[in-house]
Amino acid sequence: MMKVAKGKKIVVFLDYDGTLSPIVDDPNSAFMSDEMRAAVREVAKCFPTAIISGRSREKVKEFVQLSNVYYAGSHGMDIMAPPRPVKSCEGNTPTVVMDKKGTEVLFQPILTELEEETAKIKGAMVEDNRFCVSVHFRHVKDEVKHHHLLVKKLSVQKQNSSLINSKAQVMEIRPTIEWDKGHAVEYFLETLGLSNSDVLPVYIGEDRTDEDAFKVLINQSH
Repeated sequence: MMKVAKGKKIVVFLDYDGTLSPIVDDPNSAFMSDEMRAAVREVAKCFPTAIISGRSREKVKEFVQLSNVYYAGSHGMDIMAPPRPVKSCEGNTPTVVMDKKGTEVLFQPILTELEEETAKIKGAMVEDNRFCVSVHFRHVKDEVKHHHLLVKKLSVQKQNSSLINSKAQVMEIRPTIEWDKGHAVEYFLETLGLSNSDVLPVYIGEDRTDEDAFKVLINQSH
């Protein structure tokens, strides 16, 4: 890695859950350790560093508590970085995003439906990630199969929503727009002036949704 990095400027991208914090039963308790926070702080002093998560940007920032990193929540649909006109949403905009045809995608109504339906399933938990919704079922026992079918049914009924089987025992539903963690990586590289051959992007993640970022970086390397 050091040989490949010679003469290049390194930029670091990090997932949060399972990468900077452990996977825990309660998603609200996925705290990063002081040692991990100190490590990320030191990395960010040396290299531009961004954290890209499926959680809301505000939640990730609350967990990380660092001011020298960039944040992207909802799989990159809510980015805090140097501004430029894109079809993603910034933190100061309404909860409306645009698809590739310029059509408004109203996503939050599904949150209410999911909360109402999952309330019938003991142990199920819905997490509002602003532009994405995560349904946790780690504590669901006898009704796991029913829970899976319910979430899939609700996501299919919404024309502008898609279902992602993310981490174990978590389902994520997000708008069907052409934007993911890979696009978020491209956004950061471009807006930070790092989209050239003299840059070595390093992405660390362990989730299926991180594969979108891996694909972008692999394509750039060829």
